[in-house]
Amino acid sequence: MTSNTRVVVIGAGLAGVRLARRLGELGVSAVLVGEEEHTPYNRVLLAEVLAGRYAPEVIALPAPERLTRGRVVRIDRAERRVHLADGAVIAYDTLVLATGSNPVLPPLRGLFGPGRPELPEGVHAFRTMDDCLGLSGAVRRDTRAVVIGGGLLGVSAARALAERGAQVVLAQQGERLMERQLDPAASRLVLRHLTELGVEVHTETRVRGVRCVEGAVRSVEMADGYALDADLVVLACGVHPRVGLARDAGLAVHKGVIVDDELRTSDPQVRAIGDCAQHDGQVYGLAAPALEQAGVLAELLAGARTGSPAGSPAGSSAGSSAESSAGAASADVAAVGYRGTRALTRLTLSPGSPLGSVDRPGSGDRPGTGGPLDLAVFGEQTPLPGDDVVQLTDATRGTYRKVVVRDDRLVGGVLVGELGTVGALARAWEGAEPLPADGAPLLHLLTNDGGS
Repeated sequence: MTSNTRVVVIGAGLAGVRLARRLGELGVSAVLVGEEEHTPYNRVLLAEVLAGRYAPEVIALPAPERLTRGRVVRIDRAERRVHLADGAVIAYDTLVLATGSNPVLPPLRGLFGPGRPELPEGVHAFRTMDDCLGLSGAVRRDTRAVVIGGGLLGVSAARALAERGAQVVLAQQGERLMERQLDPAASRLVLRHLTELGVEVHTETRVRGVRCVEGAVRSVEMADGYALDADLVVLACGVHPRVGLARDAGLAVHKGVIVDDELRTSDPQVRAIGDCAQHDGQVYGLAAPALEQAGVLAELLAGARTGSPAGSPAGSSAGSSAESSAGAASADVAAVGYRGTRALTRLTLSPGSPLGSVDRPGSGDRPGTGGPLDLAVFGEQTPLPGDDVVQLTDATRGTYRKVVVRDDRLVGGVLVGELGTVGALARAWEGAEPLPADGAPLLHLLTNDGGS
């Protein structure tokens, strides 16, 4: 079977779905190709499903009009066709890679073996809906669970398992939790929150291997020789860009698929966005930049079709910081393209606003259980020499707010706990306007919980 379309998007994650939907709104013909059997879903909210707060269908994304299920096995750039595993062939004028990322499976002793290419029973990655449903079906009250990895994914999984009644140990090789997103003070609050839930956290700890009996995991072996009994093991050791199709097609690949300011790969007819894309040397690996790239690229492709930039901002849903940032970034994309993320990343490890507020279900869909731990991260959190830093900590309430000011401009910050000020801070940061010299408005932004 051969069909023709103007734009083909490979990958039905957040970035691919957003792009295909936005292109449809702008009148551009697009087909989205997704290989998972499930309806496209918000991957950011998988921990909510694991915790039992959401049913899988609640985190479904509104699917674009033209969705094809299938696994792409080859890209023929000469003929401008993509070949699917079932023999289908789809022609394109422009191809967009939104293939996302794969979980890192660490080289642990006992994880794989001769004649055993699959993970042992009880050992799970945590990246897809199938991973989530497998974990959800295996966890019971008092299940002994070991989570390997203390980044966002590992912390989210540990919290979700603890809420299900599991006995959870989290092992992190680094010196603190969520090193990539949070500064030390914010990391300590996350540690406190997990500890209050009963999670046993070990940092600066290296896992050496897993011990299995009759193909099922029984314990996790640490580098110091200590063993942790385990019925479940969750591998949350990070992700790496999914670039196999691009590399096989002869596109330029480093860490990710290399793209320019217009998100073009080394082939001008092929673009890339989201976790698989590397822009200006950086692979973001977060939802907010992926959505921002999708919005910018939709405007670029629509502008190329009409000969002028599309007039409406990227993203049609209201209320999300990621969406408002995408709209601001795309206002003059015909001139500058994508110059790096300006999006706010909002993280949730508890009942509260989901990351990025992306196509979120209504608040009535989630029971109000558990203590909140919301986090927001934007811009540069590490000050340079000469920067001013303002920090407010309330140990009793478990809140922390920090902003970095450079040349009288707000360049970044971290908020943990109550996020009432995040809207006002994000607007000040995105606007990049000079702050008044007396500093009073900045203090007001940090303390006024009506600011969002």
